[in-house]
This record gives sequence, structure tokens and C-alpha cells, in this order.
Amino acid sequence: MLVYPEIDPVAVAFGPVRIHWYGLMYALAFALGWWILLRRRQRLGLDSEQVGDFAFACILGVILGGRLGYVLFYNPAYYLSHPLAVFAVWDGGMAFHGGLLGVVVAGIWFARRHGLAILAVADFITPIVPIGLGLGRLGNFINGELWGRPANPELPWAMVFPHVDRVPRHPSQLYELLLEGVALFAVIWALDRRLHGAGRLFGVLLLGYGLVRFGVEYFRAPDPQLGLLVLGLSMGQLLSLPMVAAGAWLAARPLGQQHRTGR
Repeated sequence: MLVYPEIDPVAVAFGPVRIHWYGLMYALAFALGWWILLRRRQRLGLDSEQVGDFAFACILGVILGGRLGYVLFYNPAYYLSHPLAVFAVWDGGMAFHGGLLGVVVAGIWFARRHGLAILAVADFITPIVPIGLGLGRLGNFINGELWGRPANPELPWAMVFPHVDRVPRHPSQLYELLLEGVALFAVIWALDRRLHGAGRLFGVLLLGYGLVRFGVEYFRAPDPQLGLLVLGLSMGQLLSLPMVAAGAWLAARPLGQQHRTGR
């Protein structure tokens, strides 16, 4: 059995200015994503300036969508009472499902502006998403948040989070880092040049993430302000079900439908 190491969430402090590890994880994800987009830009015939515009739009989509998704899906009552807390993103509180919707909006805007197929743009950015997911989960672990449900004390990697209680728990943040981040990235990267038809790679992302998130939620403690909802499912599971359905359709639909739905 392990004990959570109580990592200081502040990486660097300069007087009143504090740089949090959580924010650094996002900054690193954005930097790596930008670099990968530059390396892939020829697939859509983009130049560096256009890639920069797209990356910036996606960054805004992640931050605004992720934060608003958390506020609306997970804790609307609290933020209605504390509206200024909405801007305290360094304290955590980002929802992937909201961030994904933000990126989808950014992708549609970019595709329309440059006359590109929407699903081709979706495939273009797909390999970057697991990188952001993995680094975001690492940030969750450093923050000591989103811990798991109680685990068998004999489980070698069961972890006690002293700031929560003395109960051995699943380190669900690390489960998600490995599955949503490392494993999903490996699958996406392996299929990147093997799948034919616009939207199929993005479909694999939606399907893979939705299934992994649905499963991991059984090891992750539900949000205390929400608990378990319909049929004993968590909010994360309920939000993942539409992703699974959309991903399965995109990944498996006949190639003949590619041109009709590409824009």
C-alpha cells in the first residue's frame, strides 16, 4: 500500500505570483500540441501562420469549454454563489467533455473559414488530444484531486490520500493518465495512417475515450456534490455515453458516406 506524497501544487512562487503544476501541465500540453500540428500541417495544406491560428483557437476552446463544462455539469450551485471562482482555473476544475466541445467549435470555425472538410480537421487534431488528457490527469494527481474509490488494502498500488482520510483508495488519476493518455495515444498514433476516410480517426478517439472513461469511473470517487445519478452512474459516465455512440458511428460508417458528411 502506498501513501500519497503530498506534492506542493505550486511549482514556483515569485512573491505573490504563483505558478501551479496544474497550469504547467496545460502549458506543456499546448506546446506539444502546437509542435505536432506544425509537423502535420501538410496533410491539410496549411502554412505555419494558419496552424498558429488553429492552435490558438483550440487553446481557447479547451480553456473556455473545459471550465464552463465543469461549472455547468459538475458544480453549478457553487459557482452561482461564488461567480469569481469561475476564473480560478489554477485550483483545478476542468471538464474534458466541455473542453472537447470547445475544440469542436474551434475546429468547425477553422474549417469554415479555410474551406476545409470538418471531419478532416477533426482527424488532424485527434493525436494531440490524448497528450492533453494524460498531462491533465498528471496535474490532477499533483493537485491531490479526483481520487479513487476505496480499494482492497492488499492491492499493491492502493494509495492513502491523507488529506482525504486514511482509507486505501484507487489512484484513479494514474489509471486515467495511463489509459486516456498513454494507451489511447498509442492506439491513435498506430492507426493514424492506417484508417481511410475522414472522421474515422476522430471516431476512434471518441469511442476509445468514452469506453475508458466509463470504465474508470467505477474506480473513481464520484463528485461529492453530485454523487451517483441515474442508474447509479456518475456524471462522467453519463456524459461519455453520447461520445461512445458518436464515436462508434464515425469509426464504422461506410466509406461512401465520407463525402456527404465531410463538410
